[in-house]
Amino acid sequence: MTTRPEPSLAQRKRQLVADELTGAALKLLARKGFDAVTVDEIVATAGVSKRTFFRYFASKEDVVVQFLADMGADMRAELAGRPSPESLSAALRHTVLVSVNACAGHSEQALRVVQLILGTPALRARFLERQAQWRDELAAEVADRLGLAPTTTDLYPRLAAGVALTAFDTVLQQWSDSDGAEDAAALTDRAFAIVAPALDADA
Repeated sequence: MTTRPEPSLAQRKRQLVADELTGAALKLLARKGFDAVTVDEIVATAGVSKRTFFRYFASKEDVVVQFLADMGADMRAELAGRPSPESLSAALRHTVLVSVNACAGHSEQALRVVQLILGTPALRARFLERQAQWRDELAAEVADRLGLAPTTTDLYPRLAAGVALTAFDTVLQQWSDSDGAEDAAALTDRAFAIVAPALDADA
């Protein structure tokens, strides 16, 4: 089994600064709202220079998008690792739960950040851009799972991936609207109970 090389000291330092900036920005943005926070406030809170900020992020939007950066890769890895006898609806439910738990399974700050993303047009647009990328990645995994060529013209893989991400989006919206009162994992189960018959019949 191959192992990943240990990150260098420079890489660890860079990641530490990025994490500090992201954490400071998310706390401010969640508390004050997107439009009310300036880059100057973010760098003052993080204790770094403005120049350092722009070495890591092009804009405030990019700080929040970083919160979403690894979700697509994590979902694709989850789908690729699901057991082959499992129904596609069950595999996709587990896949979506990875990102649902990343958004809803941690802290009050996570809820505020999700509400910020869904309630700010510029951030919502970036979120949907990310989801378009995720759909293509998940569609490729669905095709592979069904033994279809990666370049297949079959509609099913893209439709199945799109349905899964629509369920994800709907769950996040309802969880956000409830101010975290509803259980996001339970909402995910309910959403897939609704779409499972169509997914599995077509598969």
